[in-house]
Amino acid sequence: MSLPACSPQNVESRSDKLKRVWTAQTVKENSSLVYTKGGAGNIRNYDSFRLDLSSPPAVSFTDYEGSTFTGQYQLQTDTRLVLKGLSPIPTSTSGTIEFTINAVNDNQLDLTRTTSSPKTGGSTNQYVLTNP
Repeated sequence: MSLPACSPQNVESRSDKLKRVWTAQTVKENSSLVYTKGGAGNIRNYDSFRLDLSSPPAVSFTDYEGSTFTGQYQLQTDTRLVLKGLSPIPTSTSGTIEFTINAVNDNQLDLTRTTSSPKTGGSTNQYVLTNP
């Protein structure tokens, strides 16, 4: 009696899971929900927010106001995403924005910015992103 052959499963690495274009699904500023995609009562409009990590190490980041920044990104650890060399330089940064990766899977990326955002009144923001 022969046993069926087991084939190794391809498990996508965290860096491979990041290689997508991400848009905002929900956003919290200082733990307060301010945006839900398609929501009628949004406090802030994050429809323009976009994080393009599809061509490593290049990054294109569009904030909620529609300003776009380009540079490079690096996954420093499994839980730290760094956007660096951003041009033009985003307000109150040295061209670098860092995020803690709370979770990532094929369809969703949950990030928290490690420093406050001056554009949102100095709040610390959490983004739950999806790839359309």
